[in-house]
Amino acid sequence: MKVFMTGGGTGGHVNPAIAIADCIKENQKDSEIVFVGTARGIENKLAAKAGYPIRHVEIQGLRRSLSLSNIKTAYYVLTAPGKAKKLIKEFKPDLVVGTGGYVCWPVLKAAASMGIPTALHESNAVPGVAVKLLESKVDRIFVNFESTKDFLSHPEKVMRVGNPLRSDFLQLSAEQARERLGLSGQYKHFILSCGGSLGAEKVNDMALALMRDYTAKHPEVYHMHACGSIEKELCFAKFKEMGLDKCPNIELVEYIYDMPLRMAAADLVINRAGAMTLSELAVQKKPCILIPSPNVTNNHQFKNAAALEKEGAAIVFEEKDITPEKLLGAVASILGSEEKRRAMAKAIGQFAMTDSKKRIYEELCRLVEKKEK
Repeated sequence: MKVFMTGGGTGGHVNPAIAIADCIKENQKDSEIVFVGTARGIENKLAAKAGYPIRHVEIQGLRRSLSLSNIKTAYYVLTAPGKAKKLIKEFKPDLVVGTGGYVCWPVLKAAASMGIPTALHESNAVPGVAVKLLESKVDRIFVNFESTKDFLSHPEKVMRVGNPLRSDFLQLSAEQARERLGLSGQYKHFILSCGGSLGAEKVNDMALALMRDYTAKHPEVYHMHACGSIEKELCFAKFKEMGLDKCPNIELVEYIYDMPLRMAAADLVINRAGAMTLSELAVQKKPCILIPSPNVTNNHQFKNAAALEKEGAAIVFEEKDITPEKLLGAVASILGSEEKRRAMAKAIGQFAMTDSKKRIYEELCRLVEKKEK
């Protein structure tokens, strides 16, 4: 099977595409899979690292303010579908799959107009602009949240499959992870916190305050925080200034490279609310405190988090509202009640779908078979 995967702009769009591509390869080793993105997007780095070639179509979003950039956007809107058609004619894919981002629009629009089977995957609770523009054209829309269907005009095309995740998020129990990390029997609780790979000043400040006011006073609690690359120097300076470097139960790192292992071991996770993060938390049934990033399109992280909070699966604080006192109170209430942790774990576990990749792969095969008939 020959497949075009398209999606970009953020890791949240690209990583599901890679997971789907890997699943196709696992089941059909002779498959040819090529990614389509923009020349400047993160998809270039991630697709190459995963071993997939990439082609380019230039497209970008409209600026809300008056900008010369919008003139370029208008040009791309006119020219990008034609360039996408050219790539499609050259590669002759049996299937085109998109996972979000502006680059999906011209590629899937062109493929649909040429009668090629098409599918979209939407990770977020509220569908993005590309999905809204394409829903009438594609054959299938995969979603992570059941509630996403309420925002779409073609619910008959929607299939809830969850998010395709790396298999190592499914392999370890909490006790196995703690033993591997050397934490078993040493600490009563493990708090894991981070604000994304690049970092987030507000989340870092809240984590440091929590370490100072709570964790340092509770030697039975182990707390690891990842501050991200941008905030690294400032955060480490504050960490040392607070004397937290002298606490054996507190650890500050730039980045967590073994996240599946650390998350499996944790009793409580404090994090942003990207769709992939929430899927990882759900599949591992982790009680969580979410601080959605306000710097994303359509405030989708808050909407993702709100869907979990509504079911009792998470405690959510917006950046503008959170204080060290509020965070400490939430942490103390969760770690202080085994009943609350069990209830939150059960609630978030209801959002988990461990067979996401299988569901997606089987449906993609059906789309291709239907076209061949």
